[in-house]
Amino acid sequence: MEAQIIAIGSELLTPARVDTNSLYLTERLARRGVDVVRKVVVGDDQRRIAREIRTARDNSQIVIVTGGLGPTLDDLSREGAAEALGREMHFEPQILGWIEERFQRYGRKPSENNKRQAYVIDGAEILENPNGTAPGLYYSDDSGALMLLPGPPRELKPLFESECEPRLDRLPSPYSYYTHSLRITGLGESDVDQRIGPIYEAEKRAATTILSKPGDIQLHIRGRAETVEEARAIAEAVAGQVTDELGEHVYVQEDVGLETVVGRLLIERGLRLSLAESCTGGLLAERMSREPGSSKYLFGSFVTYDEEAKIAWLGVRRETLEKYSAVSEACAQEMAERARDAAGGPGKAVGVSITGFAGPGGGTDETPVGTIFIGLADDGETRIVRRQFGGDRGRNRSMASTTALDMLRRRLA
Repeated sequence: MEAQIIAIGSELLTPARVDTNSLYLTERLARRGVDVVRKVVVGDDQRRIAREIRTARDNSQIVIVTGGLGPTLDDLSREGAAEALGREMHFEPQILGWIEERFQRYGRKPSENNKRQAYVIDGAEILENPNGTAPGLYYSDDSGALMLLPGPPRELKPLFESECEPRLDRLPSPYSYYTHSLRITGLGESDVDQRIGPIYEAEKRAATTILSKPGDIQLHIRGRAETVEEARAIAEAVAGQVTDELGEHVYVQEDVGLETVVGRLLIERGLRLSLAESCTGGLLAERMSREPGSSKYLFGSFVTYDEEAKIAWLGVRRETLEKYSAVSEACAQEMAERARDAAGGPGKAVGVSITGFAGPGGGTDETPVGTIFIGLADDGETRIVRRQFGGDRGRNRSMASTTALDMLRRRLA
């Protein structure tokens, strides 16, 4: 099956906002064997919205419209969809009741404009939205399925998973699909593709999607067959060959991040994690605390940007900084060991440190911009690695935190 995504909102046509919903939807649809063949962004204009919906429905079985369901006069997705379908809209008191209840929880009253959200296209199913005031709509006929979803990701994602995916599974299809996910680190996207390309090209019943960000690659392998069991066997067979080829660079065989994997390993080992960060400014601690229940293993983080903070809070020796500088192996070692000791010491805790020049300024001839030192102290020898990234500050910080997590994962595993 094929799908098209239409993102509504004039703000998405400016540099100020980026459509991230379509990336999420593409990934979720791929798991079900649905190929997204076209994405388009449309401003807040009813006629243009209607035209794009008609064009999409003429060429694809599934059309998903995101955004434009709010209470303001420029939220025109409902009206545009109704025009495209040639159908009227009617007022639904039940939706207004939901809206009023939501406002009451916050001690407020809805405005008159909120009543616009209670209009439903004739023949459409209402998709209740517990995270916002705009319900979704689902319309299906011989031409296929049309979904209207709210724009805020915190509303769209749970609504799509709870209401739309079960409906997608009921659409007729000659094939069954199963997606196996792998997460890979320590290799670039082109390196991964070069090494595993011959594997997935040899299996015509499997399709592979690679999603990459600095230091972390998501690989989704989708098997296609007459039954789900056969599709699963195909996907897992390809995944097994990929894992054999890439070895320890595959850090988990499911779609979870390094933070989750490291957290599981810390719990298994009965260890607490203590962090000492300089150039990443707490980014590693933020990543580790994303996981619910991270208080079971995350002790805390010392964000010691200034040299005096390293001395006062961590106990890094002044002579170390004067002799070697803050961006050095010696400093990274002391930071990691002091962090470990603060959380209980060897055998009870692991300390991880990051110090470097994230850029774009700073650096020396010996330690240019992009030089990062990462330390790991446990009950054995303290290990220090030096990495040389580029000149992009954001990428350097991201790569530093990912490299530290992977270093910790390998040590714990």
